[in-house]
Amino acid sequence: MRQYALVPLALFALAGCQRAAPDPRGVDRDETLLTVTASGRADTRPDEARLQLGVQSQAASAGEAGRLNREKMDRVASALSRLGVKPDDLQTRNLSLNRIDYGKERGSFRAYNVVEVTLRDMSKVGDAVTAVTEAGANVMSGPDLRVSDRESANKSAYAAAYRAARARAEAYAGAAGLKIDRVLAIRDGGDSGAIAMDTAGFAAEAAAQTVAPAAPAPFSAGRNTTEVNVRVDFALKH
Repeated sequence: MRQYALVPLALFALAGCQRAAPDPRGVDRDETLLTVTASGRADTRPDEARLQLGVQSQAASAGEAGRLNREKMDRVASALSRLGVKPDDLQTRNLSLNRIDYGKERGSFRAYNVVEVTLRDMSKVGDAVTAVTEAGANVMSGPDLRVSDRESANKSAYAAAYRAARARAEAYAGAAGLKIDRVLAIRDGGDSGAIAMDTAGFAAEAAAQTVAPAAPAPFSAGRNTTEVNVRVDFALKH
């Protein structure tokens, strides 16, 4: 009986020699965890302009309204083509043909066609607005100014966010009489997509018979500002 009574005692002795379970946060016993959040910004020049433009036609019959709209859109597409816009940079956004059942125009038909145009040459945006208006476009909104390679443009913002987090952590550590030992984790908080534009305003919707100016429409690309966020876990120690 004495032989079996010694077994539990031996197990207790072994358990006392085992190392404590590691801290799930990643810090060691002599370290202090500090979590810091920070942001960084990057200013970039947009290299794409997206415009939504189209035509609206009205006629006594559905066929006539559709025909008028097709002719206008063909002229608009040709005008864009002469400025170097490729077919893949045109995408239909709205296509409709409706009977008008109210007012003095009751019984007639209205055709509506809107496309989104991606302009990759920023120097031609003003020319494009003027050209499509002269070609018959009477509905327009935009531009939406973008950076085509957004990830590359944001690299400096990522670096700035981490530097800001590191500086803040060093300030906390110094105040507490500690120093940064190591980085435990870096978590990307995403970007806010904040955009600041310096752009002359274009009409959101023109009248059915808009008269285009002879000179190119005023346009300024300005800069886009993107803000990214980061969260960093630091291990501090004496």
